[in-house]
Parts: sequence; structure tokens; C-alpha cells
Amino acid sequence: MASSFTSLSYASSSSWKYDVFLSFRGKDTRNTFTDHLYDALSQKGIRTFRNDPDLKRGEFMAPTLLTAIEESRHAIIILSENYGSSKWCLEELVKILQTQNTPKRRAVPIFYYVKPSDVGNLQSANFGKAMADHEEKLKADHENKSKYDMERVEEWKKALTRVSKISGSVFLGDK
Repeated sequence: MASSFTSLSYASSSSWKYDVFLSFRGKDTRNTFTDHLYDALSQKGIRTFRNDPDLKRGEFMAPTLLTAIEESRHAIIILSENYGSSKWCLEELVKILQTQNTPKRRAVPIFYYVKPSDVGNLQSANFGKAMADHEEKLKADHENKSKYDMERVEEWKKALTRVSKISGSVFLGDK
């Protein structure tokens, strides 16, 4: 993990509100890996954004999260078993890959109990099933004139494939 992060520059700059944006699936990693990572970054003086664990279900959080991504110099994407099942995680991922992953703004994936090939191979058990579930829901919603369409799922798939090809860290040990 150190090699992925040592190349990130954390020199504070007034143009960035946050040094790092953490993208993660709360039910998988919030109270374990993500909390430890957040604490470690904070102890080093790295201004880190993570979404509010007290945010109530149903509250509209997209503007806050998307703005925080734009205001963050770098992003760490913690890809876990259920990451692909969350629309919000996928929306964050698309935005991160649109705004980051340049020489001055890096997106660093952490594959937490998933392999990069599982994330990029949309036939895999977790990510493939998640995409199929999203497609089914969107098809059903489309009949009810939902604002989402199948193009969104295609963007999510492309983002998952793209992030799986970015050099990052892989944790596959025992849970």
C-alpha cells in the first residue's frame, strides 16, 4: 500500500478543501478498514472527506458528495464486495474518474477482499450480479418513467472496468 500512497502529494494547498476523498461502501468497511484509514490520514494532518455516517436514509446526498469530490485533490476508492451494489458508490466512482486520475489529481483504488479482475470482469459473482440487479431495477423503473436509464448502468460498468486497471493495493487476507 505504501507505494501507491507515497507518490501522492499531500502538501496542503489553499485551492483544495480536502487532500483526499474516501469512496467506500459503508456496510462493508465503514467501521473497520475505512475508519482506520481515515484516522491514520487525519493523524498525519491529511484533510480527508468521508461521508457522514449519521446521514439519514433517504436524505439527498449527491450534491454534497459530488462537491466534495471536486474539492478534493486525490481520491482513495475502497472497492469491496458490495461496492457495486450501491448507486451512490458508482456515481462517486464515475465522478472521481472524470475529475481525478491526472498527474496532479490521483485516484488510487484499494481492492478490499476483491481482486482487480473481479471488479473489471462484470461476469464476476459480486460485481456482475450487482450490475445485473441495477439493470433489472432500471428496466422496471423505466416502465414507471424513472429518471435513470440504461446508459447510466453502462457508465458504471465502464468506470468499474477502468478502475480495475489502475494500479492500487490489494487486500485478500482473512476477514
